[in-house]
Amino acid sequence: MEDKRNIQIIEWEHLDKKKFYVFGVAMTMMIRVSVYPFTLIRTRLQVQKGKSLYHGTFDAFIKILRADGVTGLYRGFLVNTFTLISGQCYVTTYELTRKFVADYSQSNTVKSLVAGGSASLVAQSITVPIDVVSQHLMMQRKGEKTGRFQVRGNPEGQGVVAFGQTKDIIRQILRADGLRGFYRGYVASLLTYIPNSAVWWPFYHFYAEQLSSLCPKECPHIVFQAISGPLAAATASILTNPMDVIRTRVQVEGKNSIILTFRQLMAEEGPWGLMKGLSARIISATPSTIVIVVGYESLKKLSLRPELVDSRHW
Repeated sequence: MEDKRNIQIIEWEHLDKKKFYVFGVAMTMMIRVSVYPFTLIRTRLQVQKGKSLYHGTFDAFIKILRADGVTGLYRGFLVNTFTLISGQCYVTTYELTRKFVADYSQSNTVKSLVAGGSASLVAQSITVPIDVVSQHLMMQRKGEKTGRFQVRGNPEGQGVVAFGQTKDIIRQILRADGLRGFYRGYVASLLTYIPNSAVWWPFYHFYAEQLSSLCPKECPHIVFQAISGPLAAATASILTNPMDVIRTRVQVEGKNSIILTFRQLMAEEGPWGLMKGLSARIISATPSTIVIVVGYESLKKLSLRPELVDSRHW
């Protein structure tokens, strides 16, 4: 009899693709709404010089809320929703790459590593232009210039709203840098997110397997997976945060060199500067990863082909 503690991975060929994509878009949108404020806070913490504006994640949250209200925590959100496209491309690439690599290796670690890195490469190629625009929108503060570009106000002194701000930022990027401006920090993004994704999946499966061997057989697999996700995210965040800080500065401050940005950061703030925004990143990653993992694993179970449902233990 099969040991119920063995976590069976649902592969691409086991899925009803129509259900998978419909449920997937809805799930991704809910996750983005819940974690976006911490993404905005992380961006501002990473770009500021020292502690000139905020003294930490909680301090930034309170100050943004007082200055701009709840809407201030969602600056650039409408633009960022276009990354839903890259999200679907990510999961599709991940699952198809796992299937391809399975022809050459049955090691789950190898499949996860290669598929995670490949999925991130595809997703970042779509995401970077959206990130560049949304990050500049995140940096907008009432009456102050905190980023490279500033949204112009109307004659009454109020800022233009919604997509008016987006159009204004896009025009400024085009005038300053041309089309290349939308891929500023692309290499830094690849150096951040490919390792992050490649590391996350193997650690996720590793932690889940370790927890399953320690817990009673009757314990639902989703519990192991919900705990394993944040553990893997924290591990990946610690390993890749230095590159994430550099990526954010390259994109927001308009720098052209990863190496020069690194040297400047080290000269101004020392090694601890490479860990800026890490707490915000882990704080946002913990609940979001639980939601993502539970949602993704539930999504795959809901999308399982009918004839396979009874053959799986959850």
